Amino acid sequence: CYRLPTEAEWEYACRAGSGEPFSFGRDGGRLGRYAWYQGNAGDAPGKSGRTRPVGRLLPNRWGFHDMHGNVWEWVQDDWHGNYEGAPTDGSAWIKEPRGAYRVIRGGSWYFFTSDCRSAFRNGDQFDDRLRDDVGFRLARSVALGP
Repeated sequence: CYRLPTEAEWEYACRAGSGEPFSFGRDGGRLGRYAWYQGNAGDAPGKSGRTRPVGRLLPNRWGFHDMHGNVWEWVQDDWHGNYEGAPTDGSAWIKEPRGAYRVIRGGSWYFFTSDCRSAFRNGDQFDDRLRDDVGFRLARSVALGP
């Protein structure tokens, strides 16, 4: 079954085993090798950026491309301002009834280095169709056992 990743799954995949601000370490100056962000997404100085095809820059150490920058990525979770009361098992944190705001992760071509950190999170209205810097990544659930 294909689905959006949970926020916890997304961050785990983004970090790729790193405990640093980026999957490649602490040095935000290296971000342009891994991500399209405000510092490199314009075609010329002073020009606006744009979304780029996935896979043109370096992947994280687990082989995932564009986890930092390019486009914000939707996850299953509803927006919460902090992690107080969040599930500890990696499942999605969903309000009942569902909230109008959902979590987006990863930063985008329009944002700064600090917004592309592995831990940085934001929220947006799930029905906002006017943004050109938001996309999604699919996760696949697999059945374990017989």
